[in-house]
Amino acid sequence: MERLQSLPELIILQNGEPLTGRESWERQRRPQLLDLFREHVYGREPVQRPETLRFSVEAMHRMMDGAAFRKQVRISYEGPGGQGSFMLNLFVPIQAEKPVPAFLLINNRGLNAADPERLVKHSFWPAERIVARGYAAAVLQLSEIDPDQHDDFRNGVHGIFDPPERKRPPNAWGTIAAWAWGACRAMDYLETDTDIDSARVAVVGHSRGGKTALWAGAIDRRFAMVVSNNSGCTGAAVTRGKKGETVRDINKSFPHWFNENYKSYNGKEELLPVDQHMLLALIAPRLLYVSSATDDEWADPASEFLSVVLAAPAYHFYAVKGIDCDRFPEPDTPVHGDRIGYHLRTGKHDMVDYDWEQFMDFADERMK
Repeated sequence: MERLQSLPELIILQNGEPLTGRESWERQRRPQLLDLFREHVYGREPVQRPETLRFSVEAMHRMMDGAAFRKQVRISYEGPGGQGSFMLNLFVPIQAEKPVPAFLLINNRGLNAADPERLVKHSFWPAERIVARGYAAAVLQLSEIDPDQHDDFRNGVHGIFDPPERKRPPNAWGTIAAWAWGACRAMDYLETDTDIDSARVAVVGHSRGGKTALWAGAIDRRFAMVVSNNSGCTGAAVTRGKKGETVRDINKSFPHWFNENYKSYNGKEELLPVDQHMLLALIAPRLLYVSSATDDEWADPASEFLSVVLAAPAYHFYAVKGIDCDRFPEPDTPVHGDRIGYHLRTGKHDMVDYDWEQFMDFADERMK
C-alpha cells in the first residue's frame, strides 16, 4: 500500500540502521522517538516534577451509598511565574482489598461530565461502575492545569514554569504537553496513597483528553495502562493519508495544543520524521487500549486502528503480541492482543458505558 510505504520506519534508527532487539529499542530508538515528538509535535517541558510539589487531602467523605470514600486532593506547585494547583478527586472502593488498581480520567469536558459530588451521573465517567468493579476512580480537570485557549501561554502551568523574560522557542511545550504534565503530577500523588496500587494505574482520555493520555503514557512509564478514546489527529490516528481532521485543521483550530514547529507540517505530513503509530509504540510493553466510534469520521477510526496494528513490532521486542490482525474489525467486536486492545463502537464521538466496560474487561484480565 502506498500509505504504508510513506510511513517512517518504527524499528529503524534515524541514520538508517535497523534495531537488533529490545536493548537497542530501549537504549537508542525509544529515546530518539521521544526526542523527535518533543521537538516536532508536543514540545519540550521546562520542568518535570518540581521541587515545590505538594499534596493536601482537603476532604474525605463516605459516598456512593457507602460503597466508596472520596478524597479531594489539592496538588500544588510554584515556579518563576507564581503558584498553581489543581484538584484530584478520588473514589476508593471500601470493600475491596487494599491497595486497589485505579483508573485516572483526564477530563476534557465540564464538571457535570465528572461530577465529584455525584449529583449528576454521566456515562462519560461512570464512577459508580468503576468502583463496583474493584477499581478506584480518579479524575482531574484539564482546565485547572492549563486553559484550553490560545492565551499566548501566559496562564496556567505555562505562565508558572516558562522561563521569564524569554521569548518562547518554536519547540516549547504546547497545551497537550502541559495537560500531560498534570496527569504525571497526579501520578506522583497516587504513588503516595497507600490505598492505591500505583503499579496498576490506567490513564484514560477522550478526544483531546485521549491525545493527552497517550503523550502522558509515552513520557511516564509509571502508567501501567493507557487508554485513548476517539483521539484522532495527533492522537491515536496515523497522520499520513488520514481522512477527516488533518494537521492543518488542528493547528488552525487549536494553535495552542502543540509546539510552533508542528505548524511547519501543515499540508506536509509526509515530511514529519514521526507518525502516531510510533507514539503508541512508546507505550510498549505496557497495556494499551484504543477505541473508536463508527460515526466519528473526523477522527478516522480506520487510521486509529492502523496505528494500533503498526505499533506491534515494539511489543514484539518484549516477546508479547500486539494486535497482529490487520483486518478492520466489525462494530462492537473488540479485538485483543497480549497487551493491546481495540474496539469500534457503534455511535458518535463520545465516551459511554460500553467503552468503559471494554476498558475494564481488558484491565481485569491483565492489570488486576
